[in-house]
Amino acid sequence: MSKSLPSRAENYSEWYNELVKRADLAENSAVRGCMIIKPYGYSIWEKMQRALDDMFKETGHVNAYFPLLIPKSFLSKEASHVEGFAKECAVVTHYRLKNDPNGHGVIVDPEAKLEEELIIRPTSETVIWSTYKNWVQSYRDLPILMNQWANVMRWEMRTRLFLRTAEFLWQEGHTAHATKEEAVVETEQMLNIYSEFAETFMAMPVIKGRKTANERFAGAEDTYCIEAMMQDGKALQAGTSHFLGQNFAKAFDVKFLNKANQQEFVWGTSWGVSTRLMGALIMAHSDDQGLVLPPKLAPIQVVIVPIYKGEEQLNNIKSKIDPLVAALKKRGISVKFDISENQSPGFKFAEYELKGVPVRLAIGNRDIENGTIELARRDTRVKTSLPFEGIEQVIVDTLDDIQISIYQKALDFRAANTFEVNTWDEFLVKIEEGGFLSAHWDGSPETEEKIKELTKATIRCIPLDSQEEAGKCILTGNPSKQRVIFARAY
Repeated sequence: MSKSLPSRAENYSEWYNELVKRADLAENSAVRGCMIIKPYGYSIWEKMQRALDDMFKETGHVNAYFPLLIPKSFLSKEASHVEGFAKECAVVTHYRLKNDPNGHGVIVDPEAKLEEELIIRPTSETVIWSTYKNWVQSYRDLPILMNQWANVMRWEMRTRLFLRTAEFLWQEGHTAHATKEEAVVETEQMLNIYSEFAETFMAMPVIKGRKTANERFAGAEDTYCIEAMMQDGKALQAGTSHFLGQNFAKAFDVKFLNKANQQEFVWGTSWGVSTRLMGALIMAHSDDQGLVLPPKLAPIQVVIVPIYKGEEQLNNIKSKIDPLVAALKKRGISVKFDISENQSPGFKFAEYELKGVPVRLAIGNRDIENGTIELARRDTRVKTSLPFEGIEQVIVDTLDDIQISIYQKALDFRAANTFEVNTWDEFLVKIEEGGFLSAHWDGSPETEEKIKELTKATIRCIPLDSQEEAGKCILTGNPSKQRVIFARAY
């Protein structure tokens, strides 16, 4: 605890890596590129899960679970899908080990080779659509509104805790519909749910948009996304929702008898967010002292640290604090009254600040005599001595205010770091400064790739709320119908 974090200004990447570890969120595992999510980090993920799961179920979705292993032949059925994921797949080739006859531990039993290799799922479209073929015969079987909470594996070479790991946790929704219109509505609805979650729970402003053809999900006809700005000015894709058209239905021959008694292919969607949101949460709000967590996702929303000498003073404090703790818990607020004796109050203050607890209360014998209590906000780090009477409502109001304030701070930061650029020279200067650049693009995949090659900036999205605006592409000078958002990204 004595060693301070690296500062964001000096080394943003090192600051992030150190914060994840020191705040007890996650650590690297014995398997390269994989992570161990520690209890404090997992408790934040659980809160995310709970909120999202409720939102999914409110819109008629149900949870299921599909296998971790996918027959290799399944991935061959949708050409663009396999091309998109082929380089990231981990493959199971054998099903048994045996003792090494030379006495060097265990080896793969060569006689236990699988007839068909199995792929550890990078995503589940193939195995799910192969199942939907058995579930769908008539329009009466539709829609299927399915979600699963699962792990997936994509063999990433350059990994970073939460942001990009070989194995990660996520939810993936897979829905099947009788009409194109219904599937498009579903795709847009789920994008809006992700946006609402990011802004309401994570206090993280996002831009809703469409991906370009180059950035589209492998196997989709259209990909919608939410893009967030991190404190270093880089973009982070925080969620995607895909209109699959009939691509997977055709690949797996999923047909239904419509109301006109005709056979047609089912229309599909898929959508997902992952533990990458944990990285977004850290980078959107936290500071050089540690995590800054929005109250709605904080595992501990309020911590109370007593300052005392001897059992008599502690009992005196407990007589005041125990009813407050009970009242706060009754209002659904997670509160910890830390009476542990193995650490000093000063150490506890630093620890809870590092872990991003939104509200910290401190109370000692003198406070009892004066009828006061000290309240410290994590977002502003401001400490105030307040009357003990009425403190319950003050805490509730403070938590609400912190949720709003950190969202507004992130929104103001994004506004201050979003720029309209109209020339290539201006683009080159601004992209080095970081942030979102709103610029014209001629719609050509070749131009998009050339800009990426020259600047490492990608088109993050074509904003859904953008208006048509005639202009000239910043690189080619060719006609452009609207601006898109460029940024360097995680």
